[in-house]
Amino acid sequence: MAFPVETESRLTTVDVTDRIAAAVPDDLESGTCTAFVEHTTAGLVVQEDEPRLRGDFESFLRDLVPDEGHAHDELDGNADSHLRAALIGPDVTIPVADGELALGTWQSVLLVECDGPRTRTVSVTTVGD
Repeated sequence: MAFPVETESRLTTVDVTDRIAAAVPDDLESGTCTAFVEHTTAGLVVQEDEPRLRGDFESFLRDLVPDEGHAHDELDGNADSHLRAALIGPDVTIPVADGELALGTWQSVLLVECDGPRTRTVSVTTVGD
């Protein structure tokens, strides 16, 4: 199963938890759910979905990786996006228990857009125990 995610700015986060949870089959009582973003300039992370923390996370990535000055920029000007996404990673795996994502109280799955605005595709697979 896959779903699109629209992003509105170059570096931003989008909560995709509910869309991933909706992809868990009704008959899966326990197992794992893996979500994978099919792009090299976006990633997925499990983190708290709190607006100030999301802003802090975006600022952290901007501070960690400069916008300019990379060799790949000569090709298409988005090396910073590739480097930020490489730090985050393209996937998350979450346990499924009692038919639900077994996330902690404050945990959500965020898509981290590093080269937007764009339409991203997130694929979801599940495996039962």
